[in-house]
Amino acid sequence: MVSLYTLHDTGDLIEPVVIAAFDGWVDAGTAATTALGILADDGEVVATFDADRLFDYRARRPPLEIVDGRLTELTWPELVLRRTRLDERDLLILVGPEPDYRWRTLTTEVIELTRRLGVVEWISLGAIPAAVPHTRAVPIIGTEATPGLLRGTVAAGPAGTLRVPSALVSALEIEVAAAGVPALGYFAQVPHYVSGPYATAALELLRALGTHFGTEIAAGELTEEARELRARLDTAASLDETTRAYVERLEAMYDEQRLPSGDDLISDIERFLRDQGNNMPGGSLPN
Repeated sequence: MVSLYTLHDTGDLIEPVVIAAFDGWVDAGTAATTALGILADDGEVVATFDADRLFDYRARRPPLEIVDGRLTELTWPELVLRRTRLDERDLLILVGPEPDYRWRTLTTEVIELTRRLGVVEWISLGAIPAAVPHTRAVPIIGTEATPGLLRGTVAAGPAGTLRVPSALVSALEIEVAAAGVPALGYFAQVPHYVSGPYATAALELLRALGTHFGTEIAAGELTEEARELRARLDTAASLDETTRAYVERLEAMYDEQRLPSGDDLISDIERFLRDQGNNMPGGSLPN
């Protein structure tokens, strides 16, 4: 059977950690893929996955550039594993479109790849819609295969049993953990009334990773983008008394430090999926 990936020359890796995020599901506000895009930057390609066997080009049509009536460039989706250095360790960044096909085969081969590369830890990154206000720090909840893997103030949650549609990054986390690699995840909670990129959550995910590794990760232009987005959302909230009251209710819930229940998260996720495409670009608030 032909492998789904091609492994390139990796050199000597130092305690490599895989950090993974895919677009679409469990990437509200593109927060996770944005954060990892900054972290990976122009890192060296370690492995390339076979896009033709993983993606449905009818569902994910390659962007076509046309200049003065001439077809000039077609950009195909790609999935690669990149290597970057953080202090004295190697980070292997797996970020890109979530594959449409062969999840089980891909999971098996990713496990094989982690063994070949000597991976010592797996970290999933994601973002979910939630009933949280944009006026407070972005909450981060975690997943962990065994207690004690999460760092900082991030707690595993939510409490109780939660059944939601799976994301590939979670399927990988489960199987990698079963293969003996310590596996965990950090997931930002994005205000469900925000549409479009949410730089604030991407910034908070980078901070969570920095805390995990005991260092600071440069955020590039995210800090300024988050500041500008906050100003736009503040303006939108101030224009209507009803929406301002709605944000204030969310603030009260946040300040009480009430963690969302499984039912709360399911409701927020359903509302997020239902409202996609209906919100104003850059964020709008419900009446």
